[in-house]
Amino acid sequence: MAESLTTILASEARLINEAAEALPHQFSACTYSLGYIRQAVYLCLTCALSRGICSACSIACHTDHEQVELFPKRHFRCDCPTSALTHACTLHTNTEEENTENKYGQNFEGVFCRCGRPYDANNERETMIQCLACEDWLHESCLNLRERPSSREPTPGPKPEHPSLEVRIVEPNAVDDNADDTSEASSSGLPPPLITDAEYDSLICGSCVRKNPTLCRWAGTKGAMMVTRDAINAPWAILDGISEDNQIVLKGSTVETSAFSQSEAGARSAVGHKRTIEAVSDKSEDSDTKRPRTRDGIDACADASESHLIIPPCLAPPRPPKVQKIIDCLPPLKAQYYLLEEEETYEPPEDPDSADFTPPLFCEDVAFSLEELGMRALQSLPRDRALDGIRAFNEMRDDLLSYLRPFAREGKVVNEADVNRFFEEKQEARRANRE
Repeated sequence: MAESLTTILASEARLINEAAEALPHQFSACTYSLGYIRQAVYLCLTCALSRGICSACSIACHTDHEQVELFPKRHFRCDCPTSALTHACTLHTNTEEENTENKYGQNFEGVFCRCGRPYDANNERETMIQCLACEDWLHESCLNLRERPSSREPTPGPKPEHPSLEVRIVEPNAVDDNADDTSEASSSGLPPPLITDAEYDSLICGSCVRKNPTLCRWAGTKGAMMVTRDAINAPWAILDGISEDNQIVLKGSTVETSAFSQSEAGARSAVGHKRTIEAVSDKSEDSDTKRPRTRDGIDACADASESHLIIPPCLAPPRPPKVQKIIDCLPPLKAQYYLLEEEETYEPPEDPDSADFTPPLFCEDVAFSLEELGMRALQSLPRDRALDGIRAFNEMRDDLLSYLRPFAREGKVVNEADVNRFFEEKQEARRANRE
């Protein structure tokens, strides 16, 4: 019995550590009073309107609601205490007017990428990359950085309001000849990428680039690679302003290319193939449809509706003095301040309970029991919420005791499956009550 108790206590300690790592911050204050800031935003699907809430409110006010993490959004103020949501905020008790400066894109409908497919964390295989400008999330294959996986469902045709000219920030000389051509963040078994995630620092999607003539001029120059092609059925290549024909960057002895037509996006997957350096060189010399050089960047940008621009880590904030001097001469870029300096992203204060304390004898990894941590959490909540928490705990305890009594009468051992069954029944009952 002593050995079983030790095992249980060690398991409890591991759970506490996992909870501390997953939620290392305090969630006792709503960020509404901080105004419009860049912060992690959560979409509450249970509430009637598609609005964003801060990290603290996602835990303290909407913990029993279905949520989607949208990750950082700039110039965003928490909607939880506003009249837009009928669910009362427990951290900011005064009801505020709706936030007029918040921007609610398609992410607030649970839809991501220019393909408009709903995001399913359980089934999504591809890496998704966030645009530095609009902060939407896009699939690698939709950015033409990777051939579309054969098992993926056909993508709906791109929406008109989401053009597909993408810009990425990549370090030209950062390619490791011995590096694997698979993205570390992507699932195994995916087609090889045109550019690995280690080769670029940030991305600006096509619709954002096309809105800024300065970025169009920058695209395809040294330090701002652009994934592009000369014609609808031409292979994808990299325009970087370095290679002799000013068209492509050759990686190793081959160039990864894929035939992907925007008009065919909803009908079939892209088909990839490799070409040798000699074949690429011959084609680039004989082609009559070469892409205009970077001095005609705006025209090239406007014509290439599916091009992608890439910016390297060496140009990521803080900017080198030379780059900063150039940017200072370009007033259109000053509106995109995130290109000039590193942005601050708000993080809640660290929770002292998740810090390192002197552990108890039974385990070297944790200081407090679940009960003590629970009491500390209750003390940080408003009184009405704390009472609700205590009431819910007592109900859970009574239900659990009733569930375990038959096991005690029959002398049966309670195993993990029995405990999981209890909580599954509780969740089913709660869902039934909501309906």
